[in-house]
Amino acid sequence: MPFLGQDWRSPGWSWIKTDDGWKRFEFFHHDLEELNDENKENLFVGDVCEVAAKKRKKDLLNNNTKSQFFFKEKWIYVQKESTRERHGYCTLGEAFNRLDFSSAIQDIRRFNYVVKLLQLIAKSQLTSLSGAAQKNYFNVLEKIVRKVLEDQYNPRLIKELLEDLSSTLCILIREVGKCVLVGNINIWVCRLETILNWQEQLNNLQIPKQITGGVTLSDLPLHMQNNILYKFSDGWDIINLGQTTPTLHMLSEDRQLWKKLCQFHFAEKQFCRHLILSEKGHVDWKLMYFTLQKYYPKKEQYGDTLQFCRHCSILFWKDCHLAFLFKDSGHPCTANDPDSCFTPVSPQHFIDLFKF
Repeated sequence: MPFLGQDWRSPGWSWIKTDDGWKRFEFFHHDLEELNDENKENLFVGDVCEVAAKKRKKDLLNNNTKSQFFFKEKWIYVQKESTRERHGYCTLGEAFNRLDFSSAIQDIRRFNYVVKLLQLIAKSQLTSLSGAAQKNYFNVLEKIVRKVLEDQYNPRLIKELLEDLSSTLCILIREVGKCVLVGNINIWVCRLETILNWQEQLNNLQIPKQITGGVTLSDLPLHMQNNILYKFSDGWDIINLGQTTPTLHMLSEDRQLWKKLCQFHFAEKQFCRHLILSEKGHVDWKLMYFTLQKYYPKKEQYGDTLQFCRHCSILFWKDCHLAFLFKDSGHPCTANDPDSCFTPVSPQHFIDLFKF
């Protein structure tokens, strides 16, 4: 017997609460009503409405290059193979379009996570994105660059992203014809010129000195400044902070600080293979840190990440505030204990989810 109904495992439709009760959320609702009035003589008006709605969505997606996509949900069902109930599979580009990365970059907890994800896509997965996903990718990247130029937040991380992306685009443009490149070559040349322009703006970025009458970092006691340095997980952040004042420079050269940083990111077996001693016979932990990161990956640490529900096979953003106030799991989960099914998704894990 053929399967006629909607997949019973599907999360279902999106619903909104109105004065008249709960109603299903539909895009282009008013346009569809007008279309119904104009085509009353058509016996299959339902099918016509469905086709017209799809066509309107497609036309608007193709014409509006600066807009984000219609999907307001912050989750997506990850399907890796076809079943009797579902045909097809979810791609990396579709996931990038559906998940709300434009809003995520406005959250300081998710900013570094999104930037790292874009960097991994630029290194190896850029050609696997569809045309719409590539358009969305560069729109999100443009918003990130604007945010950094306005707020001066973590410009070093964005410089690394643009450097990797420009290197990838140079290789793709140089080897055009040897690889699959979605879109006209002139579009990619224009994108490369835009990236080079962003790099120039970031290189000329001047961070103004903050003039405030309140308490500054230098006014804090030495032990509090030292505790702040111990909370850093990146060596370059420690070095940059040490260049601000002589006191912080002295604290940033502490051997114990760099030893703790090495122990946080790397294992003891890795220390033995790359042991570096100073002239006095002590272990140079600062030099050890920068040497080890050339051979081994550092431990990634983010304020907030995407979550994957093993019960529903859904990838989603979890809003901590909504989860605390309204017990909202972030997606329509059917598990008895949803929190036990959630797994944090690292940027590399996100890429691996869509490798078939």
